Amino acid sequence: MVLSYESIWPIGAELVVSLPIFPLRSVLFDGGHLPLQVFEPRYLDMVSRSMRREAPFGVVLIRSGTDARISRDWRQPDLFDIGTEAHVIDFNQLSNGNLGIIVKGGRKFRILSTESQLDHLLCGEVDYIPSESSSIIGEEHAHLVELLKDLVQHPGVEKLGLTVDLRDTHSVSCILSELLPIEPEIKQQLLELDEAIERLDELNRIVNKIRG
Repeated sequence: MVLSYESIWPIGAELVVSLPIFPLRSVLFDGGHLPLQVFEPRYLDMVSRSMRREAPFGVVLIRSGTDARISRDWRQPDLFDIGTEAHVIDFNQLSNGNLGIIVKGGRKFRILSTESQLDHLLCGEVDYIPSESSSIIGEEHAHLVELLKDLVQHPGVEKLGLTVDLRDTHSVSCILSELLPIEPEIKQQLLELDEAIERLDELNRIVNKIRG
């Protein structure tokens, strides 16, 4: 497979896209902003191409293994099937010499297959998951909106410049899922839910459990 940002072809009613993959121990949601440090040549090249072509790459949670090539018998990590496209919206050179970028989450996708390139960059054939339906936040989830208001005012979050529609079920459910201090695997479960209202209901249970 040749790495391509433009390679798109139909399979039945679906569109399959060739997308470079950035495996991480983080989960990105639609509308979320994720700061990253990039230093490996394969990812510096990927980010450079992404910015030059104004094209996304994919962020996918690592299920097991590591993305760092620390031994001769290293293998690509095992990944979850569902990820999110990432668009670079800001970058700067960090004091440690690494490239700092902020990516914004876009559409969810499902990985159909992957192949490792010569530089060990992982490339996936993916199809995009249909957009979730959205609606006005109901009273039963009003306390989640208040929690989100508090979180976005935290100095560490405020500098990310998030845009949140506090009336919208999809926006609130995605941004709150990203900001809550919970395990990546739990965030992945939230990401994989098909509807915003399901995600809000699950966030209700998670927040109630955290509060005891």
